[in-house]
Amino acid sequence: MQAGYDSAGGAAGEVAVGGAGGHAAELLGGQVEAAKLIYKPTPDYPPLAKMARIQGSVRLEAIIAKDGTIQDLKVLSGHPLLVKAALDAVKQWRYQPTLLNGEPVEVVTEIDVNFTLAG
Repeated sequence: MQAGYDSAGGAAGEVAVGGAGGHAAELLGGQVEAAKLIYKPTPDYPPLAKMARIQGSVRLEAIIAKDGTIQDLKVLSGHPLLVKAALDAVKQWRYQPTLLNGEPVEVVTEIDVNFTLAG
């Protein structure tokens, strides 16, 4: 049995980030340059969840800080056996900072981490 990790509709190892849920916390108008994910360790599939054949998505809300680090990570939904692995991985993610008129700003975004079992 192989364990995989992917995003909805994506290839293994990809994560859906941002989208309609992402917005600049201080956005007042102007030219916005979106955050770019530059470091993305994938979560380990929890052994108990794998044994129980639990699959699903963990939705998180996070603030991408001005320096590109993840701050204020909150769980919005997801199976309890998958949540810790998702949190542990996403806490390590790093982004190229979001720029508003050339200045770094904080961004609130939603992140989906999907766990799927192959086979």
